[in-house]
Amino acid sequence: MTKYILNSGGLKNNPEKAKNFFEEIFKDSGQEPKVLLCFFSQPREDWESKFEEYKNGYLEFSNGRKPVIELAMPDKFLDQMKSADIIFLQGGDDHLLQYWLRQYKLPELWKGKVVVGSSAGSDALVKSFWTCDWRECMDGLGLIPVKFIPHYKSTEYAKGDPRGPIDWEKAYRELENFGDPNLPIHALEEGDYKVFEI
Repeated sequence: MTKYILNSGGLKNNPEKAKNFFEEIFKDSGQEPKVLLCFFSQPREDWESKFEEYKNGYLEFSNGRKPVIELAMPDKFLDQMKSADIIFLQGGDDHLLQYWLRQYKLPELWKGKVVVGSSAGSDALVKSFWTCDWRECMDGLGLIPVKFIPHYKSTEYAKGDPRGPIDWEKAYRELENFGDPNLPIHALEEGDYKVFEI
């Protein structure tokens, strides 16, 4: 059984929610969990700097544990996934992340692990989602049979966007009418998460 954790994103603005979220990630992974941080959703030139930033966040919320944290790289990703206890898919570009993930045999490689998504990382794991970047509905990898909206009701997410603020109720209605009408929608506010065991 694989434990999936979908997070809406925006953890840096919600320290108390971040604390609870990381406790959920770590709670069944022992004192020295092997953590694989995946930035495939980000431009390649940012991976190392993002890794250092997020690695420090993991250590901050490790609560006495000593996680061994590694940066995911496409040419080593298969072996890295096999040895990891926790695989964390970071947010960013939905298309870019799915381009990379579709090259691997998922979910077989994740069986028995903790797989965490944040924003676009969560989008990739579900059946369908509404993306804040493109402001439309898309299909994910379908590993979790739900629909998902990240950053729900955020007033910060679209600040400075020339398209104006996001109409969250419209987004919800669009996702209701997209794909399988029987799937539940998880529209999570920033920092919130949902756990699935599949």
